[in-house]
Amino acid sequence: MKRFITTLAVASTISTTAVAQTFTLKSNELGGQLTNKQYANAMGFTGENKSPQLSWENAPKGTESFAVTIYDMDAPSGSGFWHWVVFNIPANVHELKSGAGDATKNLIPEGAIQSNTDMGAPGFIGAAPPVGPAHGYLITVYALSKKLELDKNAGPAFVGFNMHFLTLSKASLIVYGKK
Repeated sequence: MKRFITTLAVASTISTTAVAQTFTLKSNELGGQLTNKQYANAMGFTGENKSPQLSWENAPKGTESFAVTIYDMDAPSGSGFWHWVVFNIPANVHELKSGAGDATKNLIPEGAIQSNTDMGAPGFIGAAPPVGPAHGYLITVYALSKKLELDKNAGPAFVGFNMHFLTLSKASLIVYGKK
């Protein structure tokens, strides 16, 4: 019995340690829903068009850079809609502040690149879902084994293709928005 309890205690410690070190994405601004900050100021919305504050922890060993994407899985386009694509975030950076997606304000970390969204321009574009069911917005941080050799003119699908081969791990949040 003593041996069983010792084995159980060791297994519990290992399990707790493994869970505590999971690559995790968080936001101080977001719960399960977008806030007015993340909605567009267009198409019938009066949002602030600000990218959310995001932070991550416990990146895997070997991470050389990060990338962050925001993707509307329910956009009526047949292929979703990319609201934000930023890559080559240095490995020592673990947070993007609220509003960092404004390409005119240069708030992203030095060396990071905001590439084109599905609007055809770099930077964050706020949510503007049409009337109907709520849309799911998938926010993902990718831990990459090296920096991407792309520039701000790279489209979201091309960035994703290149990230696929360098992704060590990824962590995501899903938030919802509705008109």
